[in-house]
Amino acid sequence: MKRVFVNGYGSIGNRIAQFIKDDPEIKVIGVGKFSPDEKVNDAISRGFDVYVPQKSIDSFKNYKIKGSIEEALSNCDLVIDGAPGGTGYTNKKQLYEPKGVMAIYQGGESVFGDERVSDLLFNSRVNYKDAFGKKHVMQGSCNVTGMGRILQPLREKYGSRLLRFDAILVRRWADIEQTEKSVPDTIELSPNPHHQDDVKSYMGKDTPLFIQAIKVPTRQMHVHMMSIRFKDSAPDPSEILDLFKDEYGVATLWTAKGTKQIRDAAESMKFSFKDTNMIHIHANMIEAIGDTIKMVYSDDQTGIVIPENHLLMQAMLFQKPYEEAFVHTETLFHMEEKKKALEEFFAKK
Repeated sequence: MKRVFVNGYGSIGNRIAQFIKDDPEIKVIGVGKFSPDEKVNDAISRGFDVYVPQKSIDSFKNYKIKGSIEEALSNCDLVIDGAPGGTGYTNKKQLYEPKGVMAIYQGGESVFGDERVSDLLFNSRVNYKDAFGKKHVMQGSCNVTGMGRILQPLREKYGSRLLRFDAILVRRWADIEQTEKSVPDTIELSPNPHHQDDVKSYMGKDTPLFIQAIKVPTRQMHVHMMSIRFKDSAPDPSEILDLFKDEYGVATLWTAKGTKQIRDAAESMKFSFKDTNMIHIHANMIEAIGDTIKMVYSDDQTGIVIPENHLLMQAMLFQKPYEEAFVHTETLFHMEEKKKALEEFFAKK
């Protein structure tokens, strides 16, 4: 049995910890907290030991702390870094590398530049085996993860027929749990979004992908508007939908009127955290015009990367074959059940 520590208990960390605690092949030795707030008691109430930075222990004197993060890292095989975005490199250099512990980083970090946390950005649909033998790997962000689930099946089926992908990312402003972040009345422009280089890092630098991004005042998912150009006439939209019919983590919805409606449906079905853990192709928005397919899909912010972290963890800790890891992840996340339920709920009338 491998020992895993989740360093951070925010939108990503608390989800990961609560899912993987039921994995019989690992033991979650605890979670790291950086701020003395109500989430400390939340973690404790869910059965997690809480560890804090050695230098901050006095700030947590009103809580039942297990020990320091430094102590936890000395007693684990892998750490899932869920610390605030942009701190992963510091954690790598000051904590993880000195302890010789394997680490998974989240989408707020980078695989480029002097402060890159890894030379591998993971997407299970594209480069699962590349994580074998790696000590430090970055899990892509929700937008970057979802794009792999669309692009890779298209590339496998159409290959050299594909000419170019153009995508506009309509990004949510904040996660639902981030109540401290206001949602202002503006649409924010995002020059040179990192998503393009991130996707190309696992799809290949010559991938003809062009991304623009904006951020809109909502907490209810991301939406990607994509144009796929072919060298000849575009396939019929039904052929595109058939391609994704059996794709893991991709649901095809016909009657969803908006992203909140999908999340409300997930809540009504008692999905954990109201997450679907997948992307949702909006079938009523797909069309073919000459050499181009236009499609729209929504991306479950935060939730989509949680099963990806679990797949990455299996690749790094156990070097499992993809099919075996996939089956194991499914026992915890029940993605096929969720997909079927959503597709029935939003079925074509």
